[in-house]
Amino acid sequence: MNQYMRLFHGTDSPDIAPSTVVTLGVFDGLHIGHQLIMKTVVERARAAGGVPTVITFEPHPRAVLHPESAPPLLQTFDQKIEALGVLGIEQTIVIHFDKAFSQIRAEEFLSEVIVDRLQAKEVYLGRGFAFGHNREGHIDLLRKVSSQLDFIADEVPEVQIRGERVSSSRIRELILEGQINLARRMLGRPYGVQGRVVRGDARGQKLGFPTANIDPQNRVIPKRGVYVTAILIDGQWRQSVTNVGVRPTFGDETQSSIETHVLHWSDDLYERTVRVRFLHRLRDEKKFSSIDELKAQIERDVARAEDYFGRAGIRKGLSVI
Repeated sequence: MNQYMRLFHGTDSPDIAPSTVVTLGVFDGLHIGHQLIMKTVVERARAAGGVPTVITFEPHPRAVLHPESAPPLLQTFDQKIEALGVLGIEQTIVIHFDKAFSQIRAEEFLSEVIVDRLQAKEVYLGRGFAFGHNREGHIDLLRKVSSQLDFIADEVPEVQIRGERVSSSRIRELILEGQINLARRMLGRPYGVQGRVVRGDARGQKLGFPTANIDPQNRVIPKRGVYVTAILIDGQWRQSVTNVGVRPTFGDETQSSIETHVLHWSDDLYERTVRVRFLHRLRDEKKFSSIDELKAQIERDVARAEDYFGRAGIRKGLSVI
């Protein structure tokens, strides 16, 4: 694990280490398929005496070329970069993706960047990934060019769960459908969001269940409902219950919010940045006929969350990525 990875914007820095083992991609979410690619790069770099290196693109290419269908990302840029270091990557090169860059031919990129600049010993692509003008930089071209330019090229096989290919797009669908357990298996960790705690209307406090109202940096938010969660505060994961929704009992909300009640916690979290991991879905959001009925349901939600933690624990699978 390398949490002190070097980050470069563009390929011009003289500090970029040569003699590399490289992979290229967007790697949104860094799911278990992406993790297999990183593991391959790190292990092959160790065996070949090279530097494990990632080339990634910002913004997402689709946001530039087809903005009308650009996907909401599972991780912020900073979250992705942090996670790459955790996975053992020693340097990441971020290429600003724009329409001019999209016109560069794949063979030109391989020759000038992969070979001349990075002096790559080996290059690995995820299954189906392509780069360069008209996506011509697929694995077949890479293998052809590698024999001419003297580096090894290979494709890392895709990962499947229940016969289904693990992909960022499928994980987005699962999260938006509230299927966070299957999303967790595909990610290799619970899905989470990070955000700043902002002031709300203190209704939770009045009910006896104060909540942290989180303004999320992440764009993919789980389906409305109540979840067992874990919240990272001062480097420690704490048990919590989170409501995603519009609080229909009060009838005056139109925009979805994320409200987290931290179990056995009374300190003030305002203006602090926290991470929340979604561990288990308890129920759909529901409109109650009275405040007392709502309070009784919250008590049941908290009891079920405590039962969950008693059975499953909070320690497993809550890595930084």
